[in-house]
Amino acid sequence: MKWVSSIVLSAVIAVSAGSAQAGLADEQDINQRLLVVAAADKIRRACDGIGARLFKARSYINQTKDLAADRGYSDADIDAYINDKAEKAKMRERRNAYFKSKGASNLDAQSLCVLGQAEMSQGTQIGQLLRAK
Repeated sequence: MKWVSSIVLSAVIAVSAGSAQAGLADEQDINQRLLVVAAADKIRRACDGIGARLFKARSYINQTKDLAADRGYSDADIDAYINDKAEKAKMRERRNAYFKSKGASNLDAQSLCVLGQAEMSQGTQIGQLLRAK
């Protein structure tokens, strides 16, 4: 009987996590914030002359997690969502589409560096997470 309870509990947890994941996928402002982080991170990694404003980036990420928590998502829900392979692929597609809309390519470091410089000079949210080295 004890193992039945474990199976039922595991199924409930899995369904709850799936529901939370589906809910997070619909949170447009949270996903926009995640896109900002993804874009800034890719630019930072591609460009030797651009680094991250680590304190500011950590604060931005924590604010995003707080926003999700205020809407009822647990840390486990958030972690499951951002670590899900399918969601990561969707975010890469959104990030790459953003780069393309700005005349850059995720496969061209130079174009990402130009974009990063523009983001910083314009003071965009992405630019605020970056710094010139």
